[in-house]
Amino acid sequence: MRSRKSPVLRTIDVARRTGYSVQQVRNLERDGVLPPVPRTGTGYRAYDASHLGSALAYRALASGTGPVEAKRIMRAVHTRSGADPLALLDAAHARLHTERRELALARKAAGLISGELIGDVRPSDAMGISELAGALGVRPSTLRHWEDEGLVTPPRSSPRGPRRYLPDDVRDARIVHQLRLSGYRVATLRALMPELRRTRRWEEVTSALAARDVSIDARSRALLDSAVALSTLLAPTGTLAAGTPVPGAPEDTPA
Repeated sequence: MRSRKSPVLRTIDVARRTGYSVQQVRNLERDGVLPPVPRTGTGYRAYDASHLGSALAYRALASGTGPVEAKRIMRAVHTRSGADPLALLDAAHARLHTERRELALARKAAGLISGELIGDVRPSDAMGISELAGALGVRPSTLRHWEDEGLVTPPRSSPRGPRRYLPDDVRDARIVHQLRLSGYRVATLRALMPELRRTRRWEEVTSALAARDVSIDARSRALLDSAVALSTLLAPTGTLAAGTPVPGAPEDTPA
């Protein structure tokens, strides 16, 4: 949308001010991230402040939500039909809030189970299902349920063969048992256990959780950075119809 007082910008101007290449700016136009771009009487693109603001808003959004969702939000901003851009933005903030909550649970879990061995387990620690259930003080059916949920997955020699919990499986079962006793839900453990399996030392667990914290903060700040530009784009303003030739506009390259 073009304000009658907006200065006319060339593709190279938008590229320089946003940090994109000229081709990337045109790709943003093609993908609906930018509003429709008017042309001069000789067919050259003529951008204005709304296109610059859209490119900057998308850049911040893409850092906060990823490019796919950022494009969806920007298209909703420009079309004002279908998805509500404010609702999409609220959902992005809600997802970050959920990630923060899960990260807090993971930190608490790391503290609760820091005494459990992750490496250096002994081959003699392997057990059958009855042995492990007895060692943990749970029913064999509980271990089967954890297996169905993907929390502890012991190998079998055949589809109907007996379960044999190898040392890593015993470790996983001990961790799951302790976290369940601490009130962790199965759904939360489904997300947490793969992360714990990928690490072999508690220093790695702590480092991975810290990196996740930094990532969430960065994405949250990026969403905050996008707010001003989005607010301006969503505010009602006087506009000039897209596609209207702009007399005297500087030329860059023809479409």
